[in-house]
Amino acid sequence: MLLPLLPLVAHARDDTWLLTVDRWGNAEYRTLSMSEAGTPLAGAFGGQAIHGSREGRRLAFTVGDPGSGGYRFEGLVEGGALLGRIEYPDPNDPAARVWHAARGRLLQPPPPSASQQRFVPENFSNVFTADADPVLVIRPGEVVATSTVDSGGVDLHGKTRALYGNPQTGPFFVWGARPGDVLAVRIRRLRLNRDFADSLDGFAARTMSAGMAARMRGLGNRVRWRLDRDAGMAMLEDAPAALSDYAVPVRPMLGGLGVAPDFGFAPFSAGDSGRFGGNMDYNGIVEGATVYLPVFQPGALLYLGDGHALQGDGETTQWALETSLDVEFVVDVLPPAPLATPRVESDDAMATLGQAGSLDEAVRLATAGMVQWLAQAYGLDDRESSLVIGTAAELRIATLAGRNAGVVLRVPKVRLDALDRQDAAAARGTAGDPG
Repeated sequence: MLLPLLPLVAHARDDTWLLTVDRWGNAEYRTLSMSEAGTPLAGAFGGQAIHGSREGRRLAFTVGDPGSGGYRFEGLVEGGALLGRIEYPDPNDPAARVWHAARGRLLQPPPPSASQQRFVPENFSNVFTADADPVLVIRPGEVVATSTVDSGGVDLHGKTRALYGNPQTGPFFVWGARPGDVLAVRIRRLRLNRDFADSLDGFAARTMSAGMAARMRGLGNRVRWRLDRDAGMAMLEDAPAALSDYAVPVRPMLGGLGVAPDFGFAPFSAGDSGRFGGNMDYNGIVEGATVYLPVFQPGALLYLGDGHALQGDGETTQWALETSLDVEFVVDVLPPAPLATPRVESDDAMATLGQAGSLDEAVRLATAGMVQWLAQAYGLDDRESSLVIGTAAELRIATLAGRNAGVVLRVPKVRLDALDRQDAAAARGTAGDPG
């Protein structure tokens, strides 16, 4: 994750670096915050206090007890770059120590007074990864305005800007987000920014019986839809006679929303999904929804994309009404909490997403996620959760079109009105802490 080099400002009281530690060819990312030159050196490495000195170009510090699980760093500041090595405990021998090469780049903090930032994307990512350069550093609470291309990489002008396969805008580095935290992403605004969308005819493979599959061999063709943005409607451009008057109201949604996976995991394709979010294709991720995701990397590294003008439950035609979107979102950083699955909250419901290779396993994950959420939010035990879910659950199929099937377990909030909600936790709001 190489950031643009920034000049080292000698008079700055605090510097924040993003360190890349080369652990036998695997990049591990940590943040390093430290005070101006001098001894003792104040700051933190990955959230833990450091002790050392920064004298001229030379930097040395320790974290904890280097003899029993701590770290030791030594290196040089070279024209805005940090170059050195760091000593870790050997993962297989507690008595042994191993030096790893490390490099760092200065992080430019977002303006503390900014209430909104606009990002115009020029490049897009076909993977969810921690190895990509952050496109923008954002603070919790500020509005971020940006845009997406469609799943084929086509922008609002009809120009191909990226490779097909759900290319994503981002990643956005969230100031203050640390591994273990929960990232809350509120979708403030989703707007169509062009007058057409594309889908397919036919059915996704998971929806078809053997007999259906034999009959559908000629289908799977691109279908163009006209989008009337003023009326909020979509119509077939070259409609068959029986559908000549067929029109549907649009409901813009994000098919893709995810964070970078944890250390030790390979990058995930923009077509994949899991605990990190990803290609969830849930038609409840609309304007006004809040999506909760676990944070695995410093800054979370948030991606979004795969705009849809409309999608029925399950994305049964393999493509929804794929289009580009203008997006406004706000993030909050919530205290650490286990999240078994991504969560989506709206004004009227709580929903958990199970995403797996089979619908059976996706149901299990969605159910486990809701039991966990009810325990955290309302203090319910397993028996109590079973009684609520047994009377209130709405099970929906999010997607049948992706590598994973997706199932949503949704509980209307009206069913929970008699319960005492306990999890009204605010964002940490650590404006001076990069994560």
